[in-house]
Amino acid sequence: MTTIAVSRRNLLATGAWALMGATGLQGPARANAPGGQNLINEEITRNWYAAWEKKDVGTFNILLADNFTFTSAAGDDHISKRTFKTQCWDTQVDFISGKTFRNVEYLRIKDGKLESTQSSFPSAVSAQISDGK
Repeated sequence: MTTIAVSRRNLLATGAWALMGATGLQGPARANAPGGQNLINEEITRNWYAAWEKKDVGTFNILLADNFTFTSAAGDDHISKRTFKTQCWDTQVDFISGKTFRNVEYLRIKDGKLESTQSSFPSAVSAQISDGK
């Protein structure tokens, strides 16, 4: 297996663009959406990752819809905003400090808020644990 080092900045930028591409493919009803909506979704996506990078809980709270749910490969199955903050944000945000890890997320944005996030790969914490760090 080949390991490639990628800076966090490049990883976040790549992930944001990949997510923006995915949000544009949500079905025929959205295929003709005005271009301005894609810019709004891009801004929300960038603000989401910036909140993690800056450890900005205020932006975190503003971006998430009241009915937000989170699902991950680590066993989280549509957990609530409150549970996500306690089990994910509070326990993971301090691990984002210049270290590289892999994670793929699918963000659902509705009415300017993150309605759900689905994470396909283990978190930064589990990657560090498995690497013995």
